[in-house]
Amino acid sequence: MKMQRNAPRIASTLLAAAFTLVQAGVAVAQTAAPQSASEIHRTGMPPTQQQGDISFVTGGVGRDESTALRQARRQWPLSLQFTGPGASYVADVQVQIAKGGASVFEATSKGPYMLVRLPQGRYTISATYSGVTRKQTVNVRGNGSARATFSFPSGGH
Repeated sequence: MKMQRNAPRIASTLLAAAFTLVQAGVAVAQTAAPQSASEIHRTGMPPTQQQGDISFVTGGVGRDESTALRQARRQWPLSLQFTGPGASYVADVQVQIAKGGASVFEATSKGPYMLVRLPQGRYTISATYSGVTRKQTVNVRGNGSARATFSFPSGGH
């Protein structure tokens, strides 16, 4: 008998607890990165970042992220890869992209890959790692059309 009388109170307590959990989830989702956590785990892609009209993604430190970035190259107009001695991967590369002598993009890589969504055109890319700068010119024509690999010596020498 006592259980039946307490049932509405128990049900309302459970309902309040469920509501609180949902509200906490909404608060976390609102403060999360542009890409949801479940999407990152599902695709392995790091979040897309924006710099003016140019979107980009950088990373590739772990196996899942590295695989996801390599597979996504076809969907991005420009794909950059950064290597060190013996084809080892490097991160923290300073990247500057210029068109017609004017800088249009600057960022630091968070891993060995950087994918950049640029309008079609001819660009000069400068990549600097440990004080060594490498330059390449690319023609961006569409998704997956332009790729550049920058190799750096050991210790920046």
